[in-house]
Amino acid sequence: MKKVIFTLLCGMSITAFAQQPLSKIVEEGGTGPHKVLMKEEASLPAHTVFVPQDLSVFNADKPLPVLVWGNGACTNSPWEHFKFLNEIASHGFIVLATGYIPMEEEPYNGPMSTTQQQIESIDWAFAQNADPRSTYYQKIDTKNICVAGMSCGGLQTLFNCADPRITSLMICNSGLFNQQNANQAVGGMPMPPKEKLKEIHTPVIYILGGETDIAYGNGMDDFHRIQHVPACAINYPVGHGGTYRQPHGGEFTIPALAWLQWQLKGDKEAAKMFLGQHPGILKRKDWTLEKNAKFEHLY
Repeated sequence: MKKVIFTLLCGMSITAFAQQPLSKIVEEGGTGPHKVLMKEEASLPAHTVFVPQDLSVFNADKPLPVLVWGNGACTNSPWEHFKFLNEIASHGFIVLATGYIPMEEEPYNGPMSTTQQQIESIDWAFAQNADPRSTYYQKIDTKNICVAGMSCGGLQTLFNCADPRITSLMICNSGLFNQQNANQAVGGMPMPPKEKLKEIHTPVIYILGGETDIAYGNGMDDFHRIQHVPACAINYPVGHGGTYRQPHGGEFTIPALAWLQWQLKGDKEAAKMFLGQHPGILKRKDWTLEKNAKFEHLY
Protein backbone atom coordinates (compact mmCIF):
# COMPACT_ATOMS: atom_id res chain seq x y z
CA MET A 1 0.00 0.00 0.00
CA LYS A 2 2.80 2.41 0.90
CA LYS A 3 4.52 1.65 -2.37
CA VAL A 4 1.37 2.50 -4.33
CA ILE A 5 0.93 5.79 -2.49
CA PHE A 6 4.59 6.65 -3.06
CA THR A 7 4.21 5.96 -6.79
CA LEU A 8 1.10 8.09 -7.01
CA LEU A 9 2.73 10.94 -5.15
CA CYS A 10 5.77 10.76 -7.37
CA GLY A 11 3.56 10.78 -10.42
CA MET A 12 1.74 13.85 -9.17
CA SER A 13 5.03 15.55 -8.42
CA ILE A 14 6.37 14.88 -11.91
CA THR A 15 3.15 16.12 -13.51
CA ALA A 16 3.16 19.28 -11.41
CA PHE A 17 6.81 19.91 -12.27
CA ALA A 18 6.10 19.50 -15.98
CA GLN A 19 3.37 22.14 -15.80
CA GLN A 20 5.55 24.81 -14.21
CA PRO A 21 5.57 27.96 -16.37
CA LEU A 22 8.66 28.34 -18.55
CA SER A 23 11.01 31.30 -18.20
CA LYS A 24 14.32 32.53 -19.56
CA ILE A 25 16.74 35.40 -19.08
CA VAL A 26 17.41 36.95 -22.50
CA GLU A 27 20.61 38.90 -23.25
CA GLU A 28 21.46 39.17 -19.56
CA GLY A 29 18.10 40.79 -18.87
CA GLY A 30 18.57 43.77 -21.21
CA THR A 31 20.66 46.93 -20.95
CA GLY A 32 18.12 49.03 -19.04
CA PRO A 33 18.08 49.65 -15.29
CA HIS A 34 15.67 46.75 -14.64
CA LYS A 35 16.90 43.27 -15.50
CA VAL A 36 14.10 41.34 -17.18
CA LEU A 37 12.72 37.83 -17.15
CA MET A 38 10.89 36.44 -20.19
CA LYS A 39 8.23 34.13 -18.82
CA GLU A 40 4.92 32.34 -19.14
CA GLU A 41 2.05 33.16 -16.83
CA ALA A 42 -0.42 30.37 -16.09
CA SER A 43 -3.19 32.97 -15.88
CA LEU A 44 -2.44 34.21 -19.41
CA PRO A 45 -2.23 31.18 -21.72
CA ALA A 46 -0.64 31.50 -25.18
CA HIS A 47 1.18 34.72 -24.29
CA THR A 48 4.73 35.68 -23.35
CA VAL A 49 5.44 38.21 -20.60
CA PHE A 50 8.60 40.33 -20.35
CA VAL A 51 8.86 41.92 -16.92
CA PRO A 52 11.52 43.26 -14.54
CA GLN A 53 12.77 40.54 -12.23
CA ASP A 54 12.61 42.79 -9.15
CA LEU A 55 9.03 44.00 -8.80
CA SER A 56 9.62 45.41 -5.31
CA VAL A 57 10.58 48.80 -6.77
CA PHE A 58 7.18 49.17 -8.45
CA ASN A 59 3.98 50.17 -6.70
CA ALA A 60 0.81 52.21 -7.12
CA ASP A 61 2.89 55.41 -7.24
CA LYS A 62 5.44 53.93 -9.67
CA PRO A 63 3.65 51.29 -11.75
CA LEU A 64 4.78 49.55 -14.94
CA PRO A 65 3.31 50.95 -18.17
CA VAL A 66 2.11 48.28 -20.58
CA LEU A 67 3.19 47.37 -24.11
CA VAL A 68 0.86 44.87 -25.80
CA TRP A 69 2.53 43.27 -28.84
CA GLY A 70 1.38 41.32 -31.91
CA ASN A 71 3.82 39.36 -34.07
CA GLY A 72 4.63 39.37 -37.75
CA ALA A 73 3.03 36.77 -40.05
CA CYS A 74 0.30 36.29 -37.40
CA THR A 75 2.80 33.97 -35.71
CA ASN A 76 1.66 32.71 -32.33
CA SER A 77 5.07 33.29 -30.73
CA PRO A 78 7.30 36.38 -30.47
CA TRP A 79 10.32 34.35 -31.61
CA GLU A 80 11.43 37.08 -34.04
CA HIS A 81 10.90 39.96 -31.65
CA PHE A 82 11.89 38.74 -28.20
CA LYS A 83 15.22 40.62 -28.07
CA PHE A 84 13.47 43.87 -29.01
CA LEU A 85 10.69 43.32 -26.47
CA ASN A 86 13.07 42.23 -23.73
CA GLU A 87 15.14 45.38 -24.16
CA ILE A 88 12.07 47.61 -23.92
CA ALA A 89 10.92 45.89 -20.72
CA SER A 90 14.34 46.49 -19.15
CA HIS A 91 13.60 50.21 -19.17
CA GLY A 92 10.66 49.82 -16.82
CA PHE A 93 7.74 48.38 -18.81
CA ILE A 94 5.74 45.18 -18.74
CA VAL A 95 5.43 43.70 -22.22
CA LEU A 96 2.59 41.29 -23.00
CA ALA A 97 3.32 39.58 -26.30
CA THR A 98 0.89 37.42 -28.23
CA GLY A 99 1.91 33.78 -28.43
CA TYR A 100 3.94 31.03 -26.86
CA ILE A 101 7.29 31.70 -25.22
CA PRO A 102 10.27 31.27 -27.61
CA MET A 103 12.76 29.32 -25.57
CA GLU A 104 14.94 29.11 -28.69
CA GLU A 105 15.26 31.52 -31.61
CA GLU A 106 13.51 29.17 -33.99
CA PRO A 107 10.41 29.65 -36.16
CA TYR A 108 7.09 28.74 -34.60
CA ASN A 109 5.02 26.52 -36.87
CA GLY A 110 1.74 26.18 -35.00
CA PRO A 111 -1.66 27.77 -35.67
CA MET A 112 -1.82 31.51 -36.35
CA SER A 113 -2.46 34.09 -33.65
CA THR A 114 -5.71 36.05 -33.38
CA THR A 115 -6.65 39.69 -32.85
CA GLN A 116 -8.44 38.67 -29.64
CA GLN A 117 -5.14 37.79 -27.95
CA GLN A 118 -4.23 41.48 -27.69
CA ILE A 119 -7.54 42.12 -25.93
CA GLU A 120 -6.79 39.19 -23.62
CA SER A 121 -3.49 40.89 -22.72
CA ILE A 122 -5.26 44.13 -21.79
CA ASP A 123 -7.93 42.27 -19.79
CA TRP A 124 -5.19 40.38 -17.95
CA ALA A 125 -3.28 43.56 -17.06
CA PHE A 126 -6.40 45.09 -15.50
CA ALA A 127 -7.30 41.90 -13.65
CA GLN A 128 -3.82 41.35 -12.22
CA ASN A 129 -3.46 44.95 -11.11
CA ALA A 130 -6.74 44.74 -9.20
CA ASP A 131 -6.15 41.32 -7.60
CA PRO A 132 -4.60 41.47 -4.10
CA ARG A 133 -3.40 37.88 -4.56
CA SER A 134 -1.42 38.75 -7.70
CA THR A 135 2.31 39.40 -7.87
CA TYR A 136 1.38 42.40 -9.99
CA TYR A 137 -1.15 43.90 -7.58
CA GLN A 138 -1.07 47.70 -7.92
CA LYS A 139 2.14 47.47 -9.95
CA ILE A 140 0.68 47.81 -13.49
CA ASP A 141 -0.10 51.22 -14.97
CA THR A 142 -3.43 50.47 -16.62
CA LYS A 143 -3.82 54.15 -17.52
CA ASN A 144 -0.88 53.92 -19.91
CA ILE A 145 -1.17 51.11 -22.44
CA CYS A 146 0.42 51.07 -25.88
CA VAL A 147 -0.80 48.43 -28.32
CA ALA A 148 1.67 47.63 -31.07
CA GLY A 149 2.65 45.02 -33.58
CA MET A 150 4.78 44.17 -36.60
CA SER A 151 3.31 43.34 -40.04
CA CYS A 152 0.27 41.13 -39.30
CA GLY A 153 0.62 42.23 -35.66
CA GLY A 154 0.21 45.81 -36.84
CA LEU A 155 -2.99 44.85 -38.63
CA GLN A 156 -4.20 43.18 -35.44
CA THR A 157 -3.39 46.38 -33.57
CA LEU A 158 -5.37 48.51 -36.02
CA PHE A 159 -8.26 46.03 -35.80
CA ASN A 160 -8.31 46.64 -32.02
CA CYS A 161 -7.59 50.39 -32.15
CA ALA A 162 -11.01 51.52 -30.89
CA ASP A 163 -10.59 49.91 -27.45
CA PRO A 164 -10.95 52.86 -25.03
CA ARG A 165 -8.30 51.44 -22.68
CA ILE A 166 -5.56 52.04 -25.27
CA THR A 167 -3.58 55.26 -24.82
CA SER A 168 -1.05 54.94 -27.67
CA LEU A 169 -0.44 52.94 -30.87
CA MET A 170 2.79 51.80 -32.52
CA ILE A 171 2.44 50.26 -35.99
CA CYS A 172 5.63 48.55 -37.16
CA ASN A 173 6.30 47.48 -40.78
CA SER A 174 2.58 47.45 -41.38
CA GLY A 175 -0.44 49.28 -42.73
CA LEU A 176 -3.97 48.55 -43.86
CA PHE A 177 -4.43 47.16 -47.35
CA ASN A 178 -6.28 49.10 -50.04
CA GLN A 179 -8.91 47.28 -52.06
CA GLN A 180 -6.60 47.25 -55.07
CA ASN A 181 -3.78 45.39 -53.26
CA ALA A 182 -5.78 43.29 -50.80
CA ASN A 183 -4.92 40.16 -52.79
CA GLN A 184 -1.31 40.53 -51.57
CA ALA A 185 -2.32 39.77 -48.00
CA VAL A 186 -1.48 36.41 -46.45
CA GLY A 187 -4.51 34.25 -45.71
CA GLY A 188 -5.70 34.61 -42.13
CA MET A 189 -4.55 38.20 -41.68
CA PRO A 190 -7.14 40.63 -40.32
CA MET A 191 -8.30 42.89 -43.18
CA PRO A 192 -10.06 45.96 -41.79
CA PRO A 193 -10.93 48.59 -44.42
CA LYS A 194 -9.16 51.96 -44.46
CA GLU A 195 -12.21 53.43 -42.73
CA LYS A 196 -10.97 51.67 -39.58
CA LEU A 197 -8.36 54.42 -39.23
CA LYS A 198 -11.15 56.80 -38.18
CA GLU A 199 -11.56 54.74 -34.99
CA ILE A 200 -8.04 55.57 -33.79
CA HIS A 201 -8.41 57.79 -30.73
CA THR A 202 -4.79 58.03 -29.54
CA PRO A 203 -1.45 59.29 -30.86
CA VAL A 204 0.07 56.84 -33.35
CA ILE A 205 3.52 56.21 -34.77
CA TYR A 206 4.36 54.18 -37.86
CA ILE A 207 7.84 52.64 -37.83
CA LEU A 208 8.65 51.39 -41.31
CA GLY A 209 11.60 49.87 -43.15
CA GLY A 210 11.81 52.33 -46.03
CA GLU A 211 10.70 51.93 -49.62
CA THR A 212 11.90 48.31 -49.82
CA ASP A 213 9.56 47.39 -46.95
CA ILE A 214 6.62 45.55 -48.53
CA ALA A 215 4.38 47.41 -46.06
CA TYR A 216 5.79 50.86 -46.92
CA GLY A 217 3.01 51.83 -49.34
CA ASN A 218 0.22 50.70 -47.04
CA GLY A 219 1.78 52.26 -43.94
CA MET A 220 2.50 55.63 -45.52
CA ASP A 221 -0.99 55.68 -47.04
CA ASP A 222 -2.41 55.11 -43.54
CA PHE A 223 -0.28 57.91 -42.15
CA HIS A 224 -1.35 60.40 -44.81
CA ARG A 225 -5.02 59.60 -44.16
CA ILE A 226 -4.79 60.15 -40.38
CA GLN A 227 -5.59 63.79 -39.66
CA HIS A 228 -7.84 63.59 -36.59
CA VAL A 229 -5.18 62.45 -34.07
CA PRO A 230 -1.44 63.18 -33.77
CA ALA A 231 0.50 60.87 -36.08
CA CYS A 232 4.03 60.47 -37.35
CA ALA A 233 5.82 58.07 -39.66
CA ILE A 234 9.51 57.22 -39.45
CA ASN A 235 11.51 55.12 -41.88
CA TYR A 236 14.81 53.29 -41.66
CA PRO A 237 15.96 51.63 -44.91
CA VAL A 238 16.28 47.98 -43.87
CA GLY A 239 13.19 46.49 -45.51
CA HIS A 240 10.28 44.61 -44.01
CA GLY A 241 12.18 42.57 -41.44
CA GLY A 242 13.34 45.55 -39.40
CA THR A 243 16.13 45.03 -36.86
CA TYR A 244 14.20 43.14 -34.17
CA ARG A 245 16.42 40.04 -34.25
CA GLN A 246 19.65 42.01 -33.82
CA PRO A 247 21.17 42.25 -30.32
CA HIS A 248 18.77 44.16 -28.06
CA GLY A 249 16.48 44.73 -31.04
CA GLY A 250 18.92 46.85 -33.02
CA GLU A 251 18.19 50.34 -34.33
CA PHE A 252 14.39 49.98 -34.23
CA THR A 253 14.54 49.82 -30.44
CA ILE A 254 15.84 53.40 -30.20
CA PRO A 255 12.75 55.27 -31.49
CA ALA A 256 10.32 52.63 -30.20
CA LEU A 257 11.64 53.04 -26.68
CA ALA A 258 11.64 56.84 -26.97
CA TRP A 259 8.01 56.74 -28.12
CA LEU A 260 6.99 54.56 -25.17
CA GLN A 261 8.93 56.62 -22.64
CA TRP A 262 7.27 59.76 -23.94
CA GLN A 263 3.74 58.48 -24.46
CA LEU A 264 3.46 56.19 -21.44
CA LYS A 265 5.77 57.89 -18.94
CA GLY A 266 5.54 61.56 -19.98
CA ASP A 267 9.30 61.77 -20.54
CA LYS A 268 9.84 65.14 -22.24
CA GLU A 269 13.47 64.35 -22.99
CA ALA A 270 12.33 61.30 -24.96
CA ALA A 271 9.83 63.50 -26.80
CA LYS A 272 12.75 65.38 -28.38
CA MET A 273 13.37 62.29 -30.51
CA PHE A 274 10.34 63.38 -32.57
CA LEU A 275 9.50 67.03 -31.82
CA GLY A 276 10.89 70.39 -32.83
CA GLN A 277 12.84 71.61 -35.84
CA HIS A 278 15.77 69.30 -35.09
CA PRO A 279 14.27 66.03 -33.78
CA GLY A 280 16.72 63.49 -32.43
CA ILE A 281 15.65 60.79 -34.87
CA LEU A 282 17.06 62.83 -37.77
CA LYS A 283 20.43 63.05 -36.03
CA ARG A 284 20.67 59.28 -36.35
CA LYS A 285 21.98 57.95 -39.65
CA ASP A 286 19.45 57.15 -42.39
CA TRP A 287 16.19 57.81 -40.51
CA THR A 288 13.43 59.98 -42.02
CA LEU A 289 10.45 61.54 -40.24
CA GLU A 290 7.07 62.89 -41.30
CA LYS A 291 4.46 64.41 -38.97
CA ASN A 292 0.85 65.48 -39.42
CA ALA A 293 -0.51 68.89 -38.39
CA LYS A 294 -1.62 67.76 -34.93
CA PHE A 295 1.65 66.11 -33.95
CA GLU A 296 3.64 69.06 -32.60
CA HIS A 297 0.75 69.87 -30.24
CA LEU A 298 1.50 66.69 -28.29
CA TYR A 299 4.30 68.39 -26.34
